[in-house]
Amino acid sequence: MNFGQAISTCLARYATFAGRASRAEYWWFFLFQTLLSVAASMVSEIAYGLVGLGLLLPALAVGTRRLHDIGKSGWWQLVMLTGIGYLLLVYWWVQPTGEAGNAYEAASA
Repeated sequence: MNFGQAISTCLARYATFAGRASRAEYWWFFLFQTLLSVAASMVSEIAYGLVGLGLLLPALAVGTRRLHDIGKSGWWQLVMLTGIGYLLLVYWWVQPTGEAGNAYEAASA
């Protein structure tokens, strides 16, 4: 999956929390979100806030789908609220797709 495909897939599945997302899809969207946020912050604080709000739901959705891909529940993203939990999530997000991903989908169906 390339940069354009990842962006279009994530925006097309704006609020779809079911399913799976590959590492490439997740990290290309993360790069897009970061670049857009930096560009918006250069324009104004209002633009930065609007971009942040506009990309919040698709970022949570692709993060959840990425966790499903490694066999974890999307609810694990709540550990991000602790601050240090973000390190755990980054570790999981960089993991390759495993067989556990298939087991999670079968259990949640």
